[in-house]
Amino acid sequence: MKRRLPPMNDHDSPKENTNGLLYLATYGTLKVGHINHDRYCRGVLSVEPITIIGRLYQFPSGIPIIEVPEEHILAQGTHDPLADVATQERFAKHLAQHHALQPQDAPVGDWGRVCGELLAFNDPESRLPAIDRLEGFNPVGPCLYRRVLVQVIAPGSQVPAWLYAGLPRSFSGLKVITIGIWR
Repeated sequence: MKRRLPPMNDHDSPKENTNGLLYLATYGTLKVGHINHDRYCRGVLSVEPITIIGRLYQFPSGIPIIEVPEEHILAQGTHDPLADVATQERFAKHLAQHHALQPQDAPVGDWGRVCGELLAFNDPESRLPAIDRLEGFNPVGPCLYRRVLVQVIAPGSQVPAWLYAGLPRSFSGLKVITIGIWR
């Protein structure tokens, strides 16, 4: 049985990650019920719906890719999973004390809302390298997806979460999914 993290009230600040949890924002094949979830997300501690500010596209193969505003990227992923979780924790504390997106914040310009899931894991040292390989993420070399830390909107809270997003040059000629939900 999956353990859910305690819900937050509407007046609460972003979740503070003081227990070393890895928060991963998903919008495609890692979501519950999709092809990569069982293999790569076994042992997930919680799953909750989220909204991500961005644009969702689809490759001709049917695989999704998200574009997020560059100004919303808090940090770039590295080869060090524990350092990345520590970075996530620092941003959670910073956002709790300063500014957090509000659920009513409307996307600016032609950015939209992408529906996804927030997954929480307690094994970042093994989890992140496996999913990085799946996504073809390499922080020092060429790759299609990059792992970035962005703020996502969960029910009653805002959470800094790692997200596999496309590079700016990745979207030319791709089909836009205007409803913001993949399959």
